[in-house]
Amino acid sequence: MPRFALEVEYHGAPFAGWQRQADQPSVQGAIEDALARLEPGPHTIAAAGRTDAGVHAIGQVAHCDLQKDWDPFRLSEALNFHLKPQPVAIRRAALVPDDWHARFSALERRYVFRLLMRRAPATHDAGLVWQVSQRLDPEPMRRAAAYLIGKHDFTTFRSSICQAASPVKTLGELRIEEVEGWSGPELRFFLRARSFLHNQVRSFVGTLERVGAGAWTPEDVRDALEARDRAACGPVCPPQGLYLAGVQYPEDPFV
Repeated sequence: MPRFALEVEYHGAPFAGWQRQADQPSVQGAIEDALARLEPGPHTIAAAGRTDAGVHAIGQVAHCDLQKDWDPFRLSEALNFHLKPQPVAIRRAALVPDDWHARFSALERRYVFRLLMRRAPATHDAGLVWQVSQRLDPEPMRRAAAYLIGKHDFTTFRSSICQAASPVKTLGELRIEEVEGWSGPELRFFLRARSFLHNQVRSFVGTLERVGAGAWTPEDVRDALEARDRAACGPVCPPQGLYLAGVQYPEDPFV
């Protein structure tokens, strides 16, 4: 059975997350149903990361096993036809070795979080950003973020329902840029790690927002990290500003 890698983009708002669920729409379910239109029968695909309800992706990667030796371009076109009108798109498809795995072959995941700073309600970016009404100061936020980079016990920033075997992770990057977006001034958070804990990114951003608003100091974030206590975390921000931006592999399967 040939195995194919799929680069997937989706708007997370209509879905209960990536993972297939019996009674709610999911991104995995939408793609598996589209695959069944191409090759009848049950299909199970695996992804590089399971995004939560409302979280978006511009560079999710999944793999599937099929009976037919599809041309990758024709496979992506056929899937996109059957995915309509759902906000899911297969950007690229590629034939990969039988032992290649979207999750276990990955070296690194990259996330981006968009935070819009304006009082008027967002229209064009509604559902695509987390909006706050006041301007935040990015400089103390960057100083606070520096405490989080590296290898740490991230119990404070881990959901109570996280199923990871260990809270110890290595955060390779947490960069904050101020940009003038389509709807107004934004802070964009760029995060990079081999893997993340459940709600880790949203816990980081919600806590750092408190620093930018002046309610916390950078040292408060350091102390929260060292507490290794979920109760020490700041507010967990909503999901709509979060994007799975890309996945790195030893060799790019889509080249």
